[in-house]
Amino acid sequence: MSGGLYRSANAMPDGAMPPPDGATFISADPLNQPAMESTAPPQEQLAEGSAAANSAVMAIGSLVSRGTGFLRNLVIAAALGGALVGDAYTTAQILPGMVYEFLLGGVLTSVLIPVLVRRRKVDADGGQAYAQRLLTLAVLALGAAAILAVILASPLTWLYGSGESTDGYSRLVTGLSYLMLPMIFFSGLSALISAVLNTRGHFAAPMWAPILNNVVVIATAGLYIAIFGARIIQPEDMTTGRIVLIGGGTLLGVAVQATGLLPALRKVGFRWKLRFDFRALGLRELGRLGAWMICYVAVSQVGLIVLFNLLNRAGKENAAGPLIYNNVFLLLMTAHGIIAVSIITALMPRMSAAAADGRFADLAADLSRGTRTVTAVLAPIAVCYAVLATPIAFTLFRFGAFNEDNATATSVVLLAAALALVPFAISQLFTFAFYALPDTRTPALINIPVVALRIGVQIVLFVAFSASFAGAGMMIGNAISYLAAAVGSAWLLRPRVGRIGLGEITRTLGRVLVAALGAALVGLLVVKLLPGDSTPTRLEAIVQLLVGGAVIGVTYLGLAMALRIGEITEVVGMVRRRLGR
Repeated sequence: MSGGLYRSANAMPDGAMPPPDGATFISADPLNQPAMESTAPPQEQLAEGSAAANSAVMAIGSLVSRGTGFLRNLVIAAALGGALVGDAYTTAQILPGMVYEFLLGGVLTSVLIPVLVRRRKVDADGGQAYAQRLLTLAVLALGAAAILAVILASPLTWLYGSGESTDGYSRLVTGLSYLMLPMIFFSGLSALISAVLNTRGHFAAPMWAPILNNVVVIATAGLYIAIFGARIIQPEDMTTGRIVLIGGGTLLGVAVQATGLLPALRKVGFRWKLRFDFRALGLRELGRLGAWMICYVAVSQVGLIVLFNLLNRAGKENAAGPLIYNNVFLLLMTAHGIIAVSIITALMPRMSAAAADGRFADLAADLSRGTRTVTAVLAPIAVCYAVLATPIAFTLFRFGAFNEDNATATSVVLLAAALALVPFAISQLFTFAFYALPDTRTPALINIPVVALRIGVQIVLFVAFSASFAGAGMMIGNAISYLAAAVGSAWLLRPRVGRIGLGEITRTLGRVLVAALGAALVGLLVVKLLPGDSTPTRLEAIVQLLVGGAVIGVTYLGLAMALRIGEITEVVGMVRRRLGR
């Protein structure tokens, strides 16, 4: 369920709001319009191209996009720092994503893509006229939304800021928002064009276009450093030139991404023609289908408003604010995206087919297998995030204006985030199971108490502890809510699909916990013996990261083999067989 930062313009909150039977768009970066991982319907892939070739294109594109997206975050952090200016940029950048998400994001993946796929099959023109009407309506709606959002920039700043509207920080957020809010138009356009391309069997452009965005923003941040230097400044010191460069460059990146997709439309034979006969879209039916997803997104926005208000208040007290939280959330989503999303994407067609055929026992078996596999594979990464939080923060982020204090604050948030990784992945897997049935209503209803729980925990932790613990407290609130979402989803799924092998899951979780704790203890001991204290030099941090990561990995693998964790022994056996050929 939802709980992190704004997913990009191409994705849903918190990593996975997939459609029941369409393409799945999952962002690598919660704040920075990164790559989409697109899995089109299998029948479309087989009909219009090589599935293997499409998978290869997406895999390579995903890898490059994740790399450039991560570099983008590093360069932005180095240019603006982890203090108020960096927080203002992060807050301003989330505003267009929130507006876009509410207007289109959820409906796009849960409703529009499946409808486009269906029209592609049944319409005599291959869905061309329908897609033209949809794009025409979207251009008008997104344009109007962008203009209205710019007009309301100040109230939006007040909503997602810390409740103040007259201080230098809020004025900076508003100033950046004037430049960034038009991203709503280009982000929505990019997502819709990508959907049209995916339903026509074209995957390369949607996968690679976000890389153009990343490159533009990286160049913008590099130019900012070259002109203004990399040092921490106060919001009042952000001149018009600085604001125009960093804000305008961010907007340009999304515009380039959208523009880069246009040639691909012509390549697949799609001709963009304005059509204003919107009644033919079946808007009432679209609205009915998307109502529950809109409910899901709306509830998530409430959680994000609270989250950003708390983070901005913490940032004003020189603690970890939105930028640091976002960097850590990116690390969380990277692990989830590379591992959990791959597993879920492989299982989704099987679960959907089983649900369609009424083979609910098979669906439950896949769900059980996916839960055990996701847990066993992500556990050592969570251990690395916890044990190696300090060397990770100092190795990856300690550059330019992102100083030692910022890196230390990042390590504390990363330590807490390690607790959220596995619960998040499991909760997402169960959400996919509902979509396989297909059912968007239940996840939306589950999301209401889950978000309420998250908000309650985060507010209590914020009030009970100092501002320096706020970022970590937000992550702990996320972890608790993800766990509650997974438990609630499993409880509601059982009457629908039958037993999901809770006993076997529990046994695997117990063994994984033992192996993870053992790896953590050995890792802590080794890192303690290596050079470097709580503020290591970059060389010391790199040594701790490499040696500690290797030790944790080997120890976990050894314990997993000794404990006979099947999901790990199967992978090891497969690798041995391949190497033995």
